[in-house]
Amino acid sequence: MAPSEDNEHLTMLRDTLRRFIENEMPRDRVSRWDKENRFPRDVHDKLVELGLTGLTVPEEYGGSGRDILATILVIEELCSRSMAVGCAYIQSSCYAGLNLCEVASDEQKETLLPKVAQEGLMFAYGFTEPDVGADLASVSTTARREGDELVVNGAKRFCSGAAISDYIYALVRTGSPEEKYRNLSLVLIRPDAPGVTLTPQDTLGLKGGGTFDVSFDDVRIPVSDVVGGEEGLGLGWQKLVGPGLDIEKLEVAAMALGIARGAVGDAWDYAQQRVQFGKPICTIQSVRHMLADVKTKFEACRLMTYNAAELVASGEPAAAETSMAKLFVCDTARDIVLTCQQIMGAYGYVRDFDMERYVRDILVMPILGGSSAIQRNNIANLLKLPR
Repeated sequence: MAPSEDNEHLTMLRDTLRRFIENEMPRDRVSRWDKENRFPRDVHDKLVELGLTGLTVPEEYGGSGRDILATILVIEELCSRSMAVGCAYIQSSCYAGLNLCEVASDEQKETLLPKVAQEGLMFAYGFTEPDVGADLASVSTTARREGDELVVNGAKRFCSGAAISDYIYALVRTGSPEEKYRNLSLVLIRPDAPGVTLTPQDTLGLKGGGTFDVSFDDVRIPVSDVVGGEEGLGLGWQKLVGPGLDIEKLEVAAMALGIARGAVGDAWDYAQQRVQFGKPICTIQSVRHMLADVKTKFEACRLMTYNAAELVASGEPAAAETSMAKLFVCDTARDIVLTCQQIMGAYGYVRDFDMERYVRDILVMPILGGSSAIQRNNIANLLKLPR
């Protein structure tokens, strides 16, 4: 199934975003955000004004309704120019908006969803720990109940965007660890709450929102900040592995797709402008073949991403297809970007050109949101391949 490019509202949205990017996210500003590792809050606020963070929020809470295809399109477009802006958009529309819609209590929805749509409220994921990666059910961060409060102790790692977020959306253990997939809860923790310490990590790419180690030392939160309300205590695993997991895989695929599109566009233009031996290098057969390859691979990535998004949007089972898209698009986009860097030669390696940033950003995509190895396991299991 091809993406709905003939859908008028998606075409209009893409045109609006491309104008927005040229006006509000010019290349020189984006380069500065990357070099300074700075989050452009003013640009995020303008996206909110356009109503884009409301694409995952029902109309009754001030949004425009759940539009998965439009959300994926926005991620692709923003990430084709800036991960600093694109990742923050995901933290608002997806981490906050989609999760709240699926698993929050009615009171939490009434309080927080309007803030997603109208203020761009953001969540940071607090799942990974120093000794816990893919095996999330083994988290050791604890939340002990004392009256109407929970007291949180432990540590999280690779908590991207924690310093710019309104809440850390954290998976914690609220009971005995013997029953691995039970006694887990999702909680909302303010990053500026007493007892929370953020320690920045110096990552190769994904500059802007920052990535942090987070420690919790007797952090007190009200029981009402358990996701799903008090009734959500002990149900964290069930809430974590719901339909939102499929969309999360597509979010990462769309990020990789956006980076690849930026790289292909730059390499395509460069090859026509760069002259060697009296002719543009796009006339050289080896370069022409590389350009043909990246264009072809990009089209395959685009089709896989939007096909899976169509399935999710229509409510059809899509766990295998979203894992396939995440696996194929992230691995292939990495190959695309590295080929584009080769086309640009030494210019693809210096910080004066965006290609160097595309390379740094794309390298983490096969790791984010469930590694490529995990996706292969998922696909084999979902397709019921005998062990």
